[in-house]
Amino acid sequence: MSEAKLIDGKAYAATVRGRVADGVKAFEAEMGRVPGLAVVLVGEDPASAVYVRNKAKQTVEVGMRSFEHKLPADTPQADLIALVERLNADPAVDGILVQLPLPKPLDELAVVSAIDPDKDVDGLHVVNAGRLASGLPGLVSCTPLGCMMLIRDVLGDHLAGKNAVVIGRSILVGKPVAQLLLAANCTVTMAHSRTVDLPEVVRRADIVVAAVGRPEMVKADWVKPGACVIDVGINRVPSAAEGKTKLVGDVAFAEVSHVAASITPVPGGVGPMTIACLLYNTLQAARMRSGMAIEGAL
Repeated sequence: MSEAKLIDGKAYAATVRGRVADGVKAFEAEMGRVPGLAVVLVGEDPASAVYVRNKAKQTVEVGMRSFEHKLPADTPQADLIALVERLNADPAVDGILVQLPLPKPLDELAVVSAIDPDKDVDGLHVVNAGRLASGLPGLVSCTPLGCMMLIRDVLGDHLAGKNAVVIGRSILVGKPVAQLLLAANCTVTMAHSRTVDLPEVVRRADIVVAAVGRPEMVKADWVKPGACVIDVGINRVPSAAEGKTKLVGDVAFAEVSHVAASITPVPGGVGPMTIACLLYNTLQAARMRSGMAIEGAL
């Protein structure tokens, strides 16, 4: 079989940001203000700090207001929740994101639960998880939403009846992306590390979403010829260069790309979609909070 089509998440994310920027202009024209995104960073984790900077930069680039709150690692739980409650009450803030992971001993579940579900642009609040499971409008976790955008970009609206296998059952990716695929009328199998004969289960899939966190676990002989493969994994492994590391996904890209019809690379696949979808969610939250229809926002 010929080489798989490369699903360029970086290029598609740029398209999403462009459409969000257009939506922000339309929102401002109608409402007289722009949407606002507040990001809370606790501690000095270098990776989180870089990620937060990128979020702030892209927020401003699409025309939104960016509110950054940087707190020391020893911030008491009560102080962090008090900040979240102030942001809940701030009419200029449409979206709230508390950067995870939080330093110990902060309780991530308690902090996320304190966010107003209508401002929960990370889509992690149990209310938004319930809305998704019930087929109700709500804010969807950014990475799963990005996965679905890429799948639809490749396969169009022809998803009904397709067999989809999701490898991984996390609340961050696995469970919500399975719900999204189910809502698109796919026949969905949730697979994980304890699935019996996992390769055979994956081999039946027209769509594979790998989100298990194991470097290059999915091999070529696991994949049905012509499948669409979405690799959510980001794993740092030793490289050939001494003392260096490289990023790889959960899929053995070099070999699977000769079997699949389309595949996301790592890096450059799903990753860039996450911030783009965060901006999309912020616009959607602003529209919903203003009583506007969300259809047509993108």
